[in-house]
Amino acid sequence: MWCRTPRESDAVRPVTRAEPSLRGALLDMLRLSLGGAVALGFARFAYALLLPTMREDLGWSFTLSGAMNAANALGYLLGALIAAPLIRRAGLGRVFAGAMFLTALTLLACAATGLSAPLLTLRFLSGVGGALVFVSGGGLAALATRAHPERSPLLLGVFYGGAGIGMLLSAALLPPLLTHGWRGAWLALGLAALACIPLSAPALRRLPTQAASGPARTPAVSLRPLAWTLAAYTCFGVGYIAYMTFIVAFLKGAGAQAWITPFWALLGLSVVLHPFVWAPVTARLRGARAMTAQLLTLAAGAALPLLGTSPPVLLLSGALFGGSFLAVVAFTTLITRRTLPEHAWARGIAAFTVLFAAGQVAGPLLTGLLADRAGGLRLGLGVSAVVLLLGAVLAWGQGRGSERNP
Repeated sequence: MWCRTPRESDAVRPVTRAEPSLRGALLDMLRLSLGGAVALGFARFAYALLLPTMREDLGWSFTLSGAMNAANALGYLLGALIAAPLIRRAGLGRVFAGAMFLTALTLLACAATGLSAPLLTLRFLSGVGGALVFVSGGGLAALATRAHPERSPLLLGVFYGGAGIGMLLSAALLPPLLTHGWRGAWLALGLAALACIPLSAPALRRLPTQAASGPARTPAVSLRPLAWTLAAYTCFGVGYIAYMTFIVAFLKGAGAQAWITPFWALLGLSVVLHPFVWAPVTARLRGARAMTAQLLTLAAGAALPLLGTSPPVLLLSGALFGGSFLAVVAFTTLITRRTLPEHAWARGIAAFTVLFAAGQVAGPLLTGLLADRAGGLRLGLGVSAVVLLLGAVLAWGQGRGSERNP
């Protein structure tokens, strides 16, 4: 359990050997971000690139296609629920590294079968691993920002931007492999995930891998001050995953197949660059005003392909969506640090993760069902944009009065 509440004097403390320079902290965050590359960039988002080929080869419906990512999200929910006791027992660093290894193995195994039941099981297990990577990685990142609290938005943005690194690598690796089938693409993802494990190891050796021990009894902390943000984040989980699961299939169906790789690469690049766009905004705005702006940007990005599939429209959609969706995830850690005492940060991050996972279970299934019944993906993607708009409205209700650590 974390036990110390940050003070204003923390911002001006001299850097010691135990507290790396800002440059060193950024490098550690970049190494930690490879966990996001594996957990989200490879294990979840890359599925959108494989989906058209797998659906054509295996004869999947949109509902089954969505169920594959819903299974991943269900595993993510389980992983979020078991993360806290695992971290208490094994420590942040061991859980982080072990979960990356589990996720890599499930990606490799997806190349071995085309049967729906085993694939659903593997997608579920990769979700468990992904959640453990993200919860433990988020805990490591939150602890690492204590040395540079004034740069928390940037540092956290770099950590969460790792998913974009995974997407960029997917855009480079997968399209040539998919011309020969989908099995080689899964193998490439698994091998790339294994390679990320030793690259992240130096950060684990330097950062605190177990939160500081607190007193035997810590006061119970209500999550009520985060209620509006938690509700908005649930909407975000439903809305964003529908876009990320089906946008490639939508573009292929709309005759824009030639633009899929540039679109995906721009989406990933925007994820990597998002902290430099949103960090100044989140540092300046209080309450969840930044989250409202992020969700409005996401809704606009999700709606654009419904208005047209010309290259400028598609690329603008990718830039807006990619530049904002991981900014929402990073913001939840920031609002938790601002609103709750330090010993309750883990509980707050876990609550966001659970609701996020629940939303992601519903999103792909809802979109797939709507697509099968309405004869296409347009209605499902439109609903996702509306849900993101609802999330923006809910985030606006988060006032700044409850903030403890401005």
